[in-house]
Amino acid sequence: MHLSELSHPNQLHGLSTAELEAMARQIREKHLEVVATSGGHLGPGLGVVELTLALYQTLDLDHDRVVWDVGHQAYPHKLVTGRYKDFHTLRQRGGVAGYLKRSESRFDHFGAGHASTSISAALGMALARDRRGEDFKCVAVIGDGALTGGMALEAINHAGHLPRTKLLVVLNDNDMSISAPVGALSTHLNRMRLSKPVQFLSGSAEEAVKHLPFLHGELPTELKTLKESMKRLAVPKVGAVFEELGFTYVGPIDGHDIPEMVRTFQAAHRCEGPVLVHVATTKGKGYPYAEADQVGYHAQSAFDLATGKAYPSSKPKPPSWSKVFGQTLVKICEQDSRVVGITAAMATGTGLDLLEKALPQQYFDVGIAEQHAVTMAAGMACEGLRPVVAIYSTFLQRAYDQLIHDVGIQKLPVTFVLDRAGIVGADGPTHQGQYDISYLRAVPNFTVMAPKDEAELQRMLVTSIAHDGPCAIRIPRGEGEGVPLMDEGWQPLEIGRGELLADGDDVLIVAYGSMVAPAMATAGLLQEKGLRAAVVNARFLRPLDEVLILPLARRIGRVVTMEEGALPGGFGAAVVETLNDHELAVPVLRIGIPDVLVDHASPDQSKERLGLTPAQMADRIYERFGPIFRASVPTALAV
Repeated sequence: MHLSELSHPNQLHGLSTAELEAMARQIREKHLEVVATSGGHLGPGLGVVELTLALYQTLDLDHDRVVWDVGHQAYPHKLVTGRYKDFHTLRQRGGVAGYLKRSESRFDHFGAGHASTSISAALGMALARDRRGEDFKCVAVIGDGALTGGMALEAINHAGHLPRTKLLVVLNDNDMSISAPVGALSTHLNRMRLSKPVQFLSGSAEEAVKHLPFLHGELPTELKTLKESMKRLAVPKVGAVFEELGFTYVGPIDGHDIPEMVRTFQAAHRCEGPVLVHVATTKGKGYPYAEADQVGYHAQSAFDLATGKAYPSSKPKPPSWSKVFGQTLVKICEQDSRVVGITAAMATGTGLDLLEKALPQQYFDVGIAEQHAVTMAAGMACEGLRPVVAIYSTFLQRAYDQLIHDVGIQKLPVTFVLDRAGIVGADGPTHQGQYDISYLRAVPNFTVMAPKDEAELQRMLVTSIAHDGPCAIRIPRGEGEGVPLMDEGWQPLEIGRGELLADGDDVLIVAYGSMVAPAMATAGLLQEKGLRAAVVNARFLRPLDEVLILPLARRIGRVVTMEEGALPGGFGAAVVETLNDHELAVPVLRIGIPDVLVDHASPDQSKERLGLTPAQMADRIYERFGPIFRASVPTALAV
């Protein structure tokens, strides 16, 4: 059978080991071909090919439920559930999503783009099953990195308290998150995987037996079963943590040995109560470059399959916002030992890998534990440190209570740098950083700001660290504006003060952060229509620069706000509220992301669809205020 013939995962049932291994090769070939062409997550999916095939040999997905944690490890799942012919559209507008999506396939039982959710969701399904008196299997597949998240541990704690609730947790242990995992749990799993009894029974002993003349290089089923039993007897403490929490523990088993996994999963399904099967896999399996560099090949832009190297850009690009942040923070940390950087398993993505290399004693990675990161930073601030917490906008949502309860209320000097704020592209709704403006506006004692370019980011970082209270800075994904940067000597900004970039009498544009450059471009297009726009770089969301904005709004009488964030409760709403509080009744056009989910597409495609290009915004402004403009400009320009 060829992979392209699979329309239902149950077609895997009854295939021989040789046929399944051939299917595994086809999955890897297709996976590599598509990601090399259009980009996407690479290492996670390559590592779970055999795991997927073996698990689905033991399930009936017309009835059974499988929840894949995060979802980027589920590309093989997509390929065996009828999406082969569309897989070339991966992460493209209108194509196959990069994460699981309930609306995309009936086999995507739970959608997720954030880690550590699978066990909770699968347990919820199991409890609903039991309440309705139904009979189907519930499985959660979770990586060892995601197991560091507090939510996963909370779910394990609860499931272990339900001895009659059948639930299978498959721990995909590749000793990696996006970067190398951290923490005591990761160390424990690594010790289990590398323990001498496990290594001996998995390696040299098996090879010695295989070479006995009468076995012809094959290990009989009976001896394989004996080997697994001996392995568990030889390392009785391996699963002690999970056993004590109420789980039946099995493993660790080889995540690339299909027959061994099939036997183990079948046995696990027969157990009463919750079971954890510990599967050791290799991230990037089958592609040497991905195996050798598991961090770099977690996800890739388009690349040459033969060399493993990304295709060079057609023209030089400015440094990314993340890199500028990381370089600037290193300089600040070198000059001030009180300053430390904190990440939640996203060192490379946030630019904090630069700090880790330069000043490891001032760098902390807490694993996938955003809540802990925020409250730990609060504790550090209590003792005189100046922590800088770098977390993606979409991931900081997971620590909202800590922002309010542990930092805001106590007015602690913690700086938050929200990477990937705004439209992020192909990762889709779970990763769009469109809500941080709204959710940070309400947090007490916070100063909230966004730079118009990388040089202003440097100044804002200095400003926030010097400020005696909590601050948040949002920065977009990708490369910066390409403005000149300074190596040091940055001057702090006056908190709550924006800047007037262009003056005009026809309309006032107040832009925030990444929308400042598009606002200037929009003003240029309006100029061609004979309209002079004043443009304000707000810089600060909280506090808003009333001293600058109110007189301009009163004089000009027409206001446009621009933000790369959700309009409900956003920056434009803050401006409208300020105008209303000062009884200034002027028309306001708010431009930003409407109350919709932004699906996967390139950032440019998403912005065009949302009407956020300069040409579209100029047309909207002219349409909104057109009657007034046409009455006040020469006839030739009013056509």
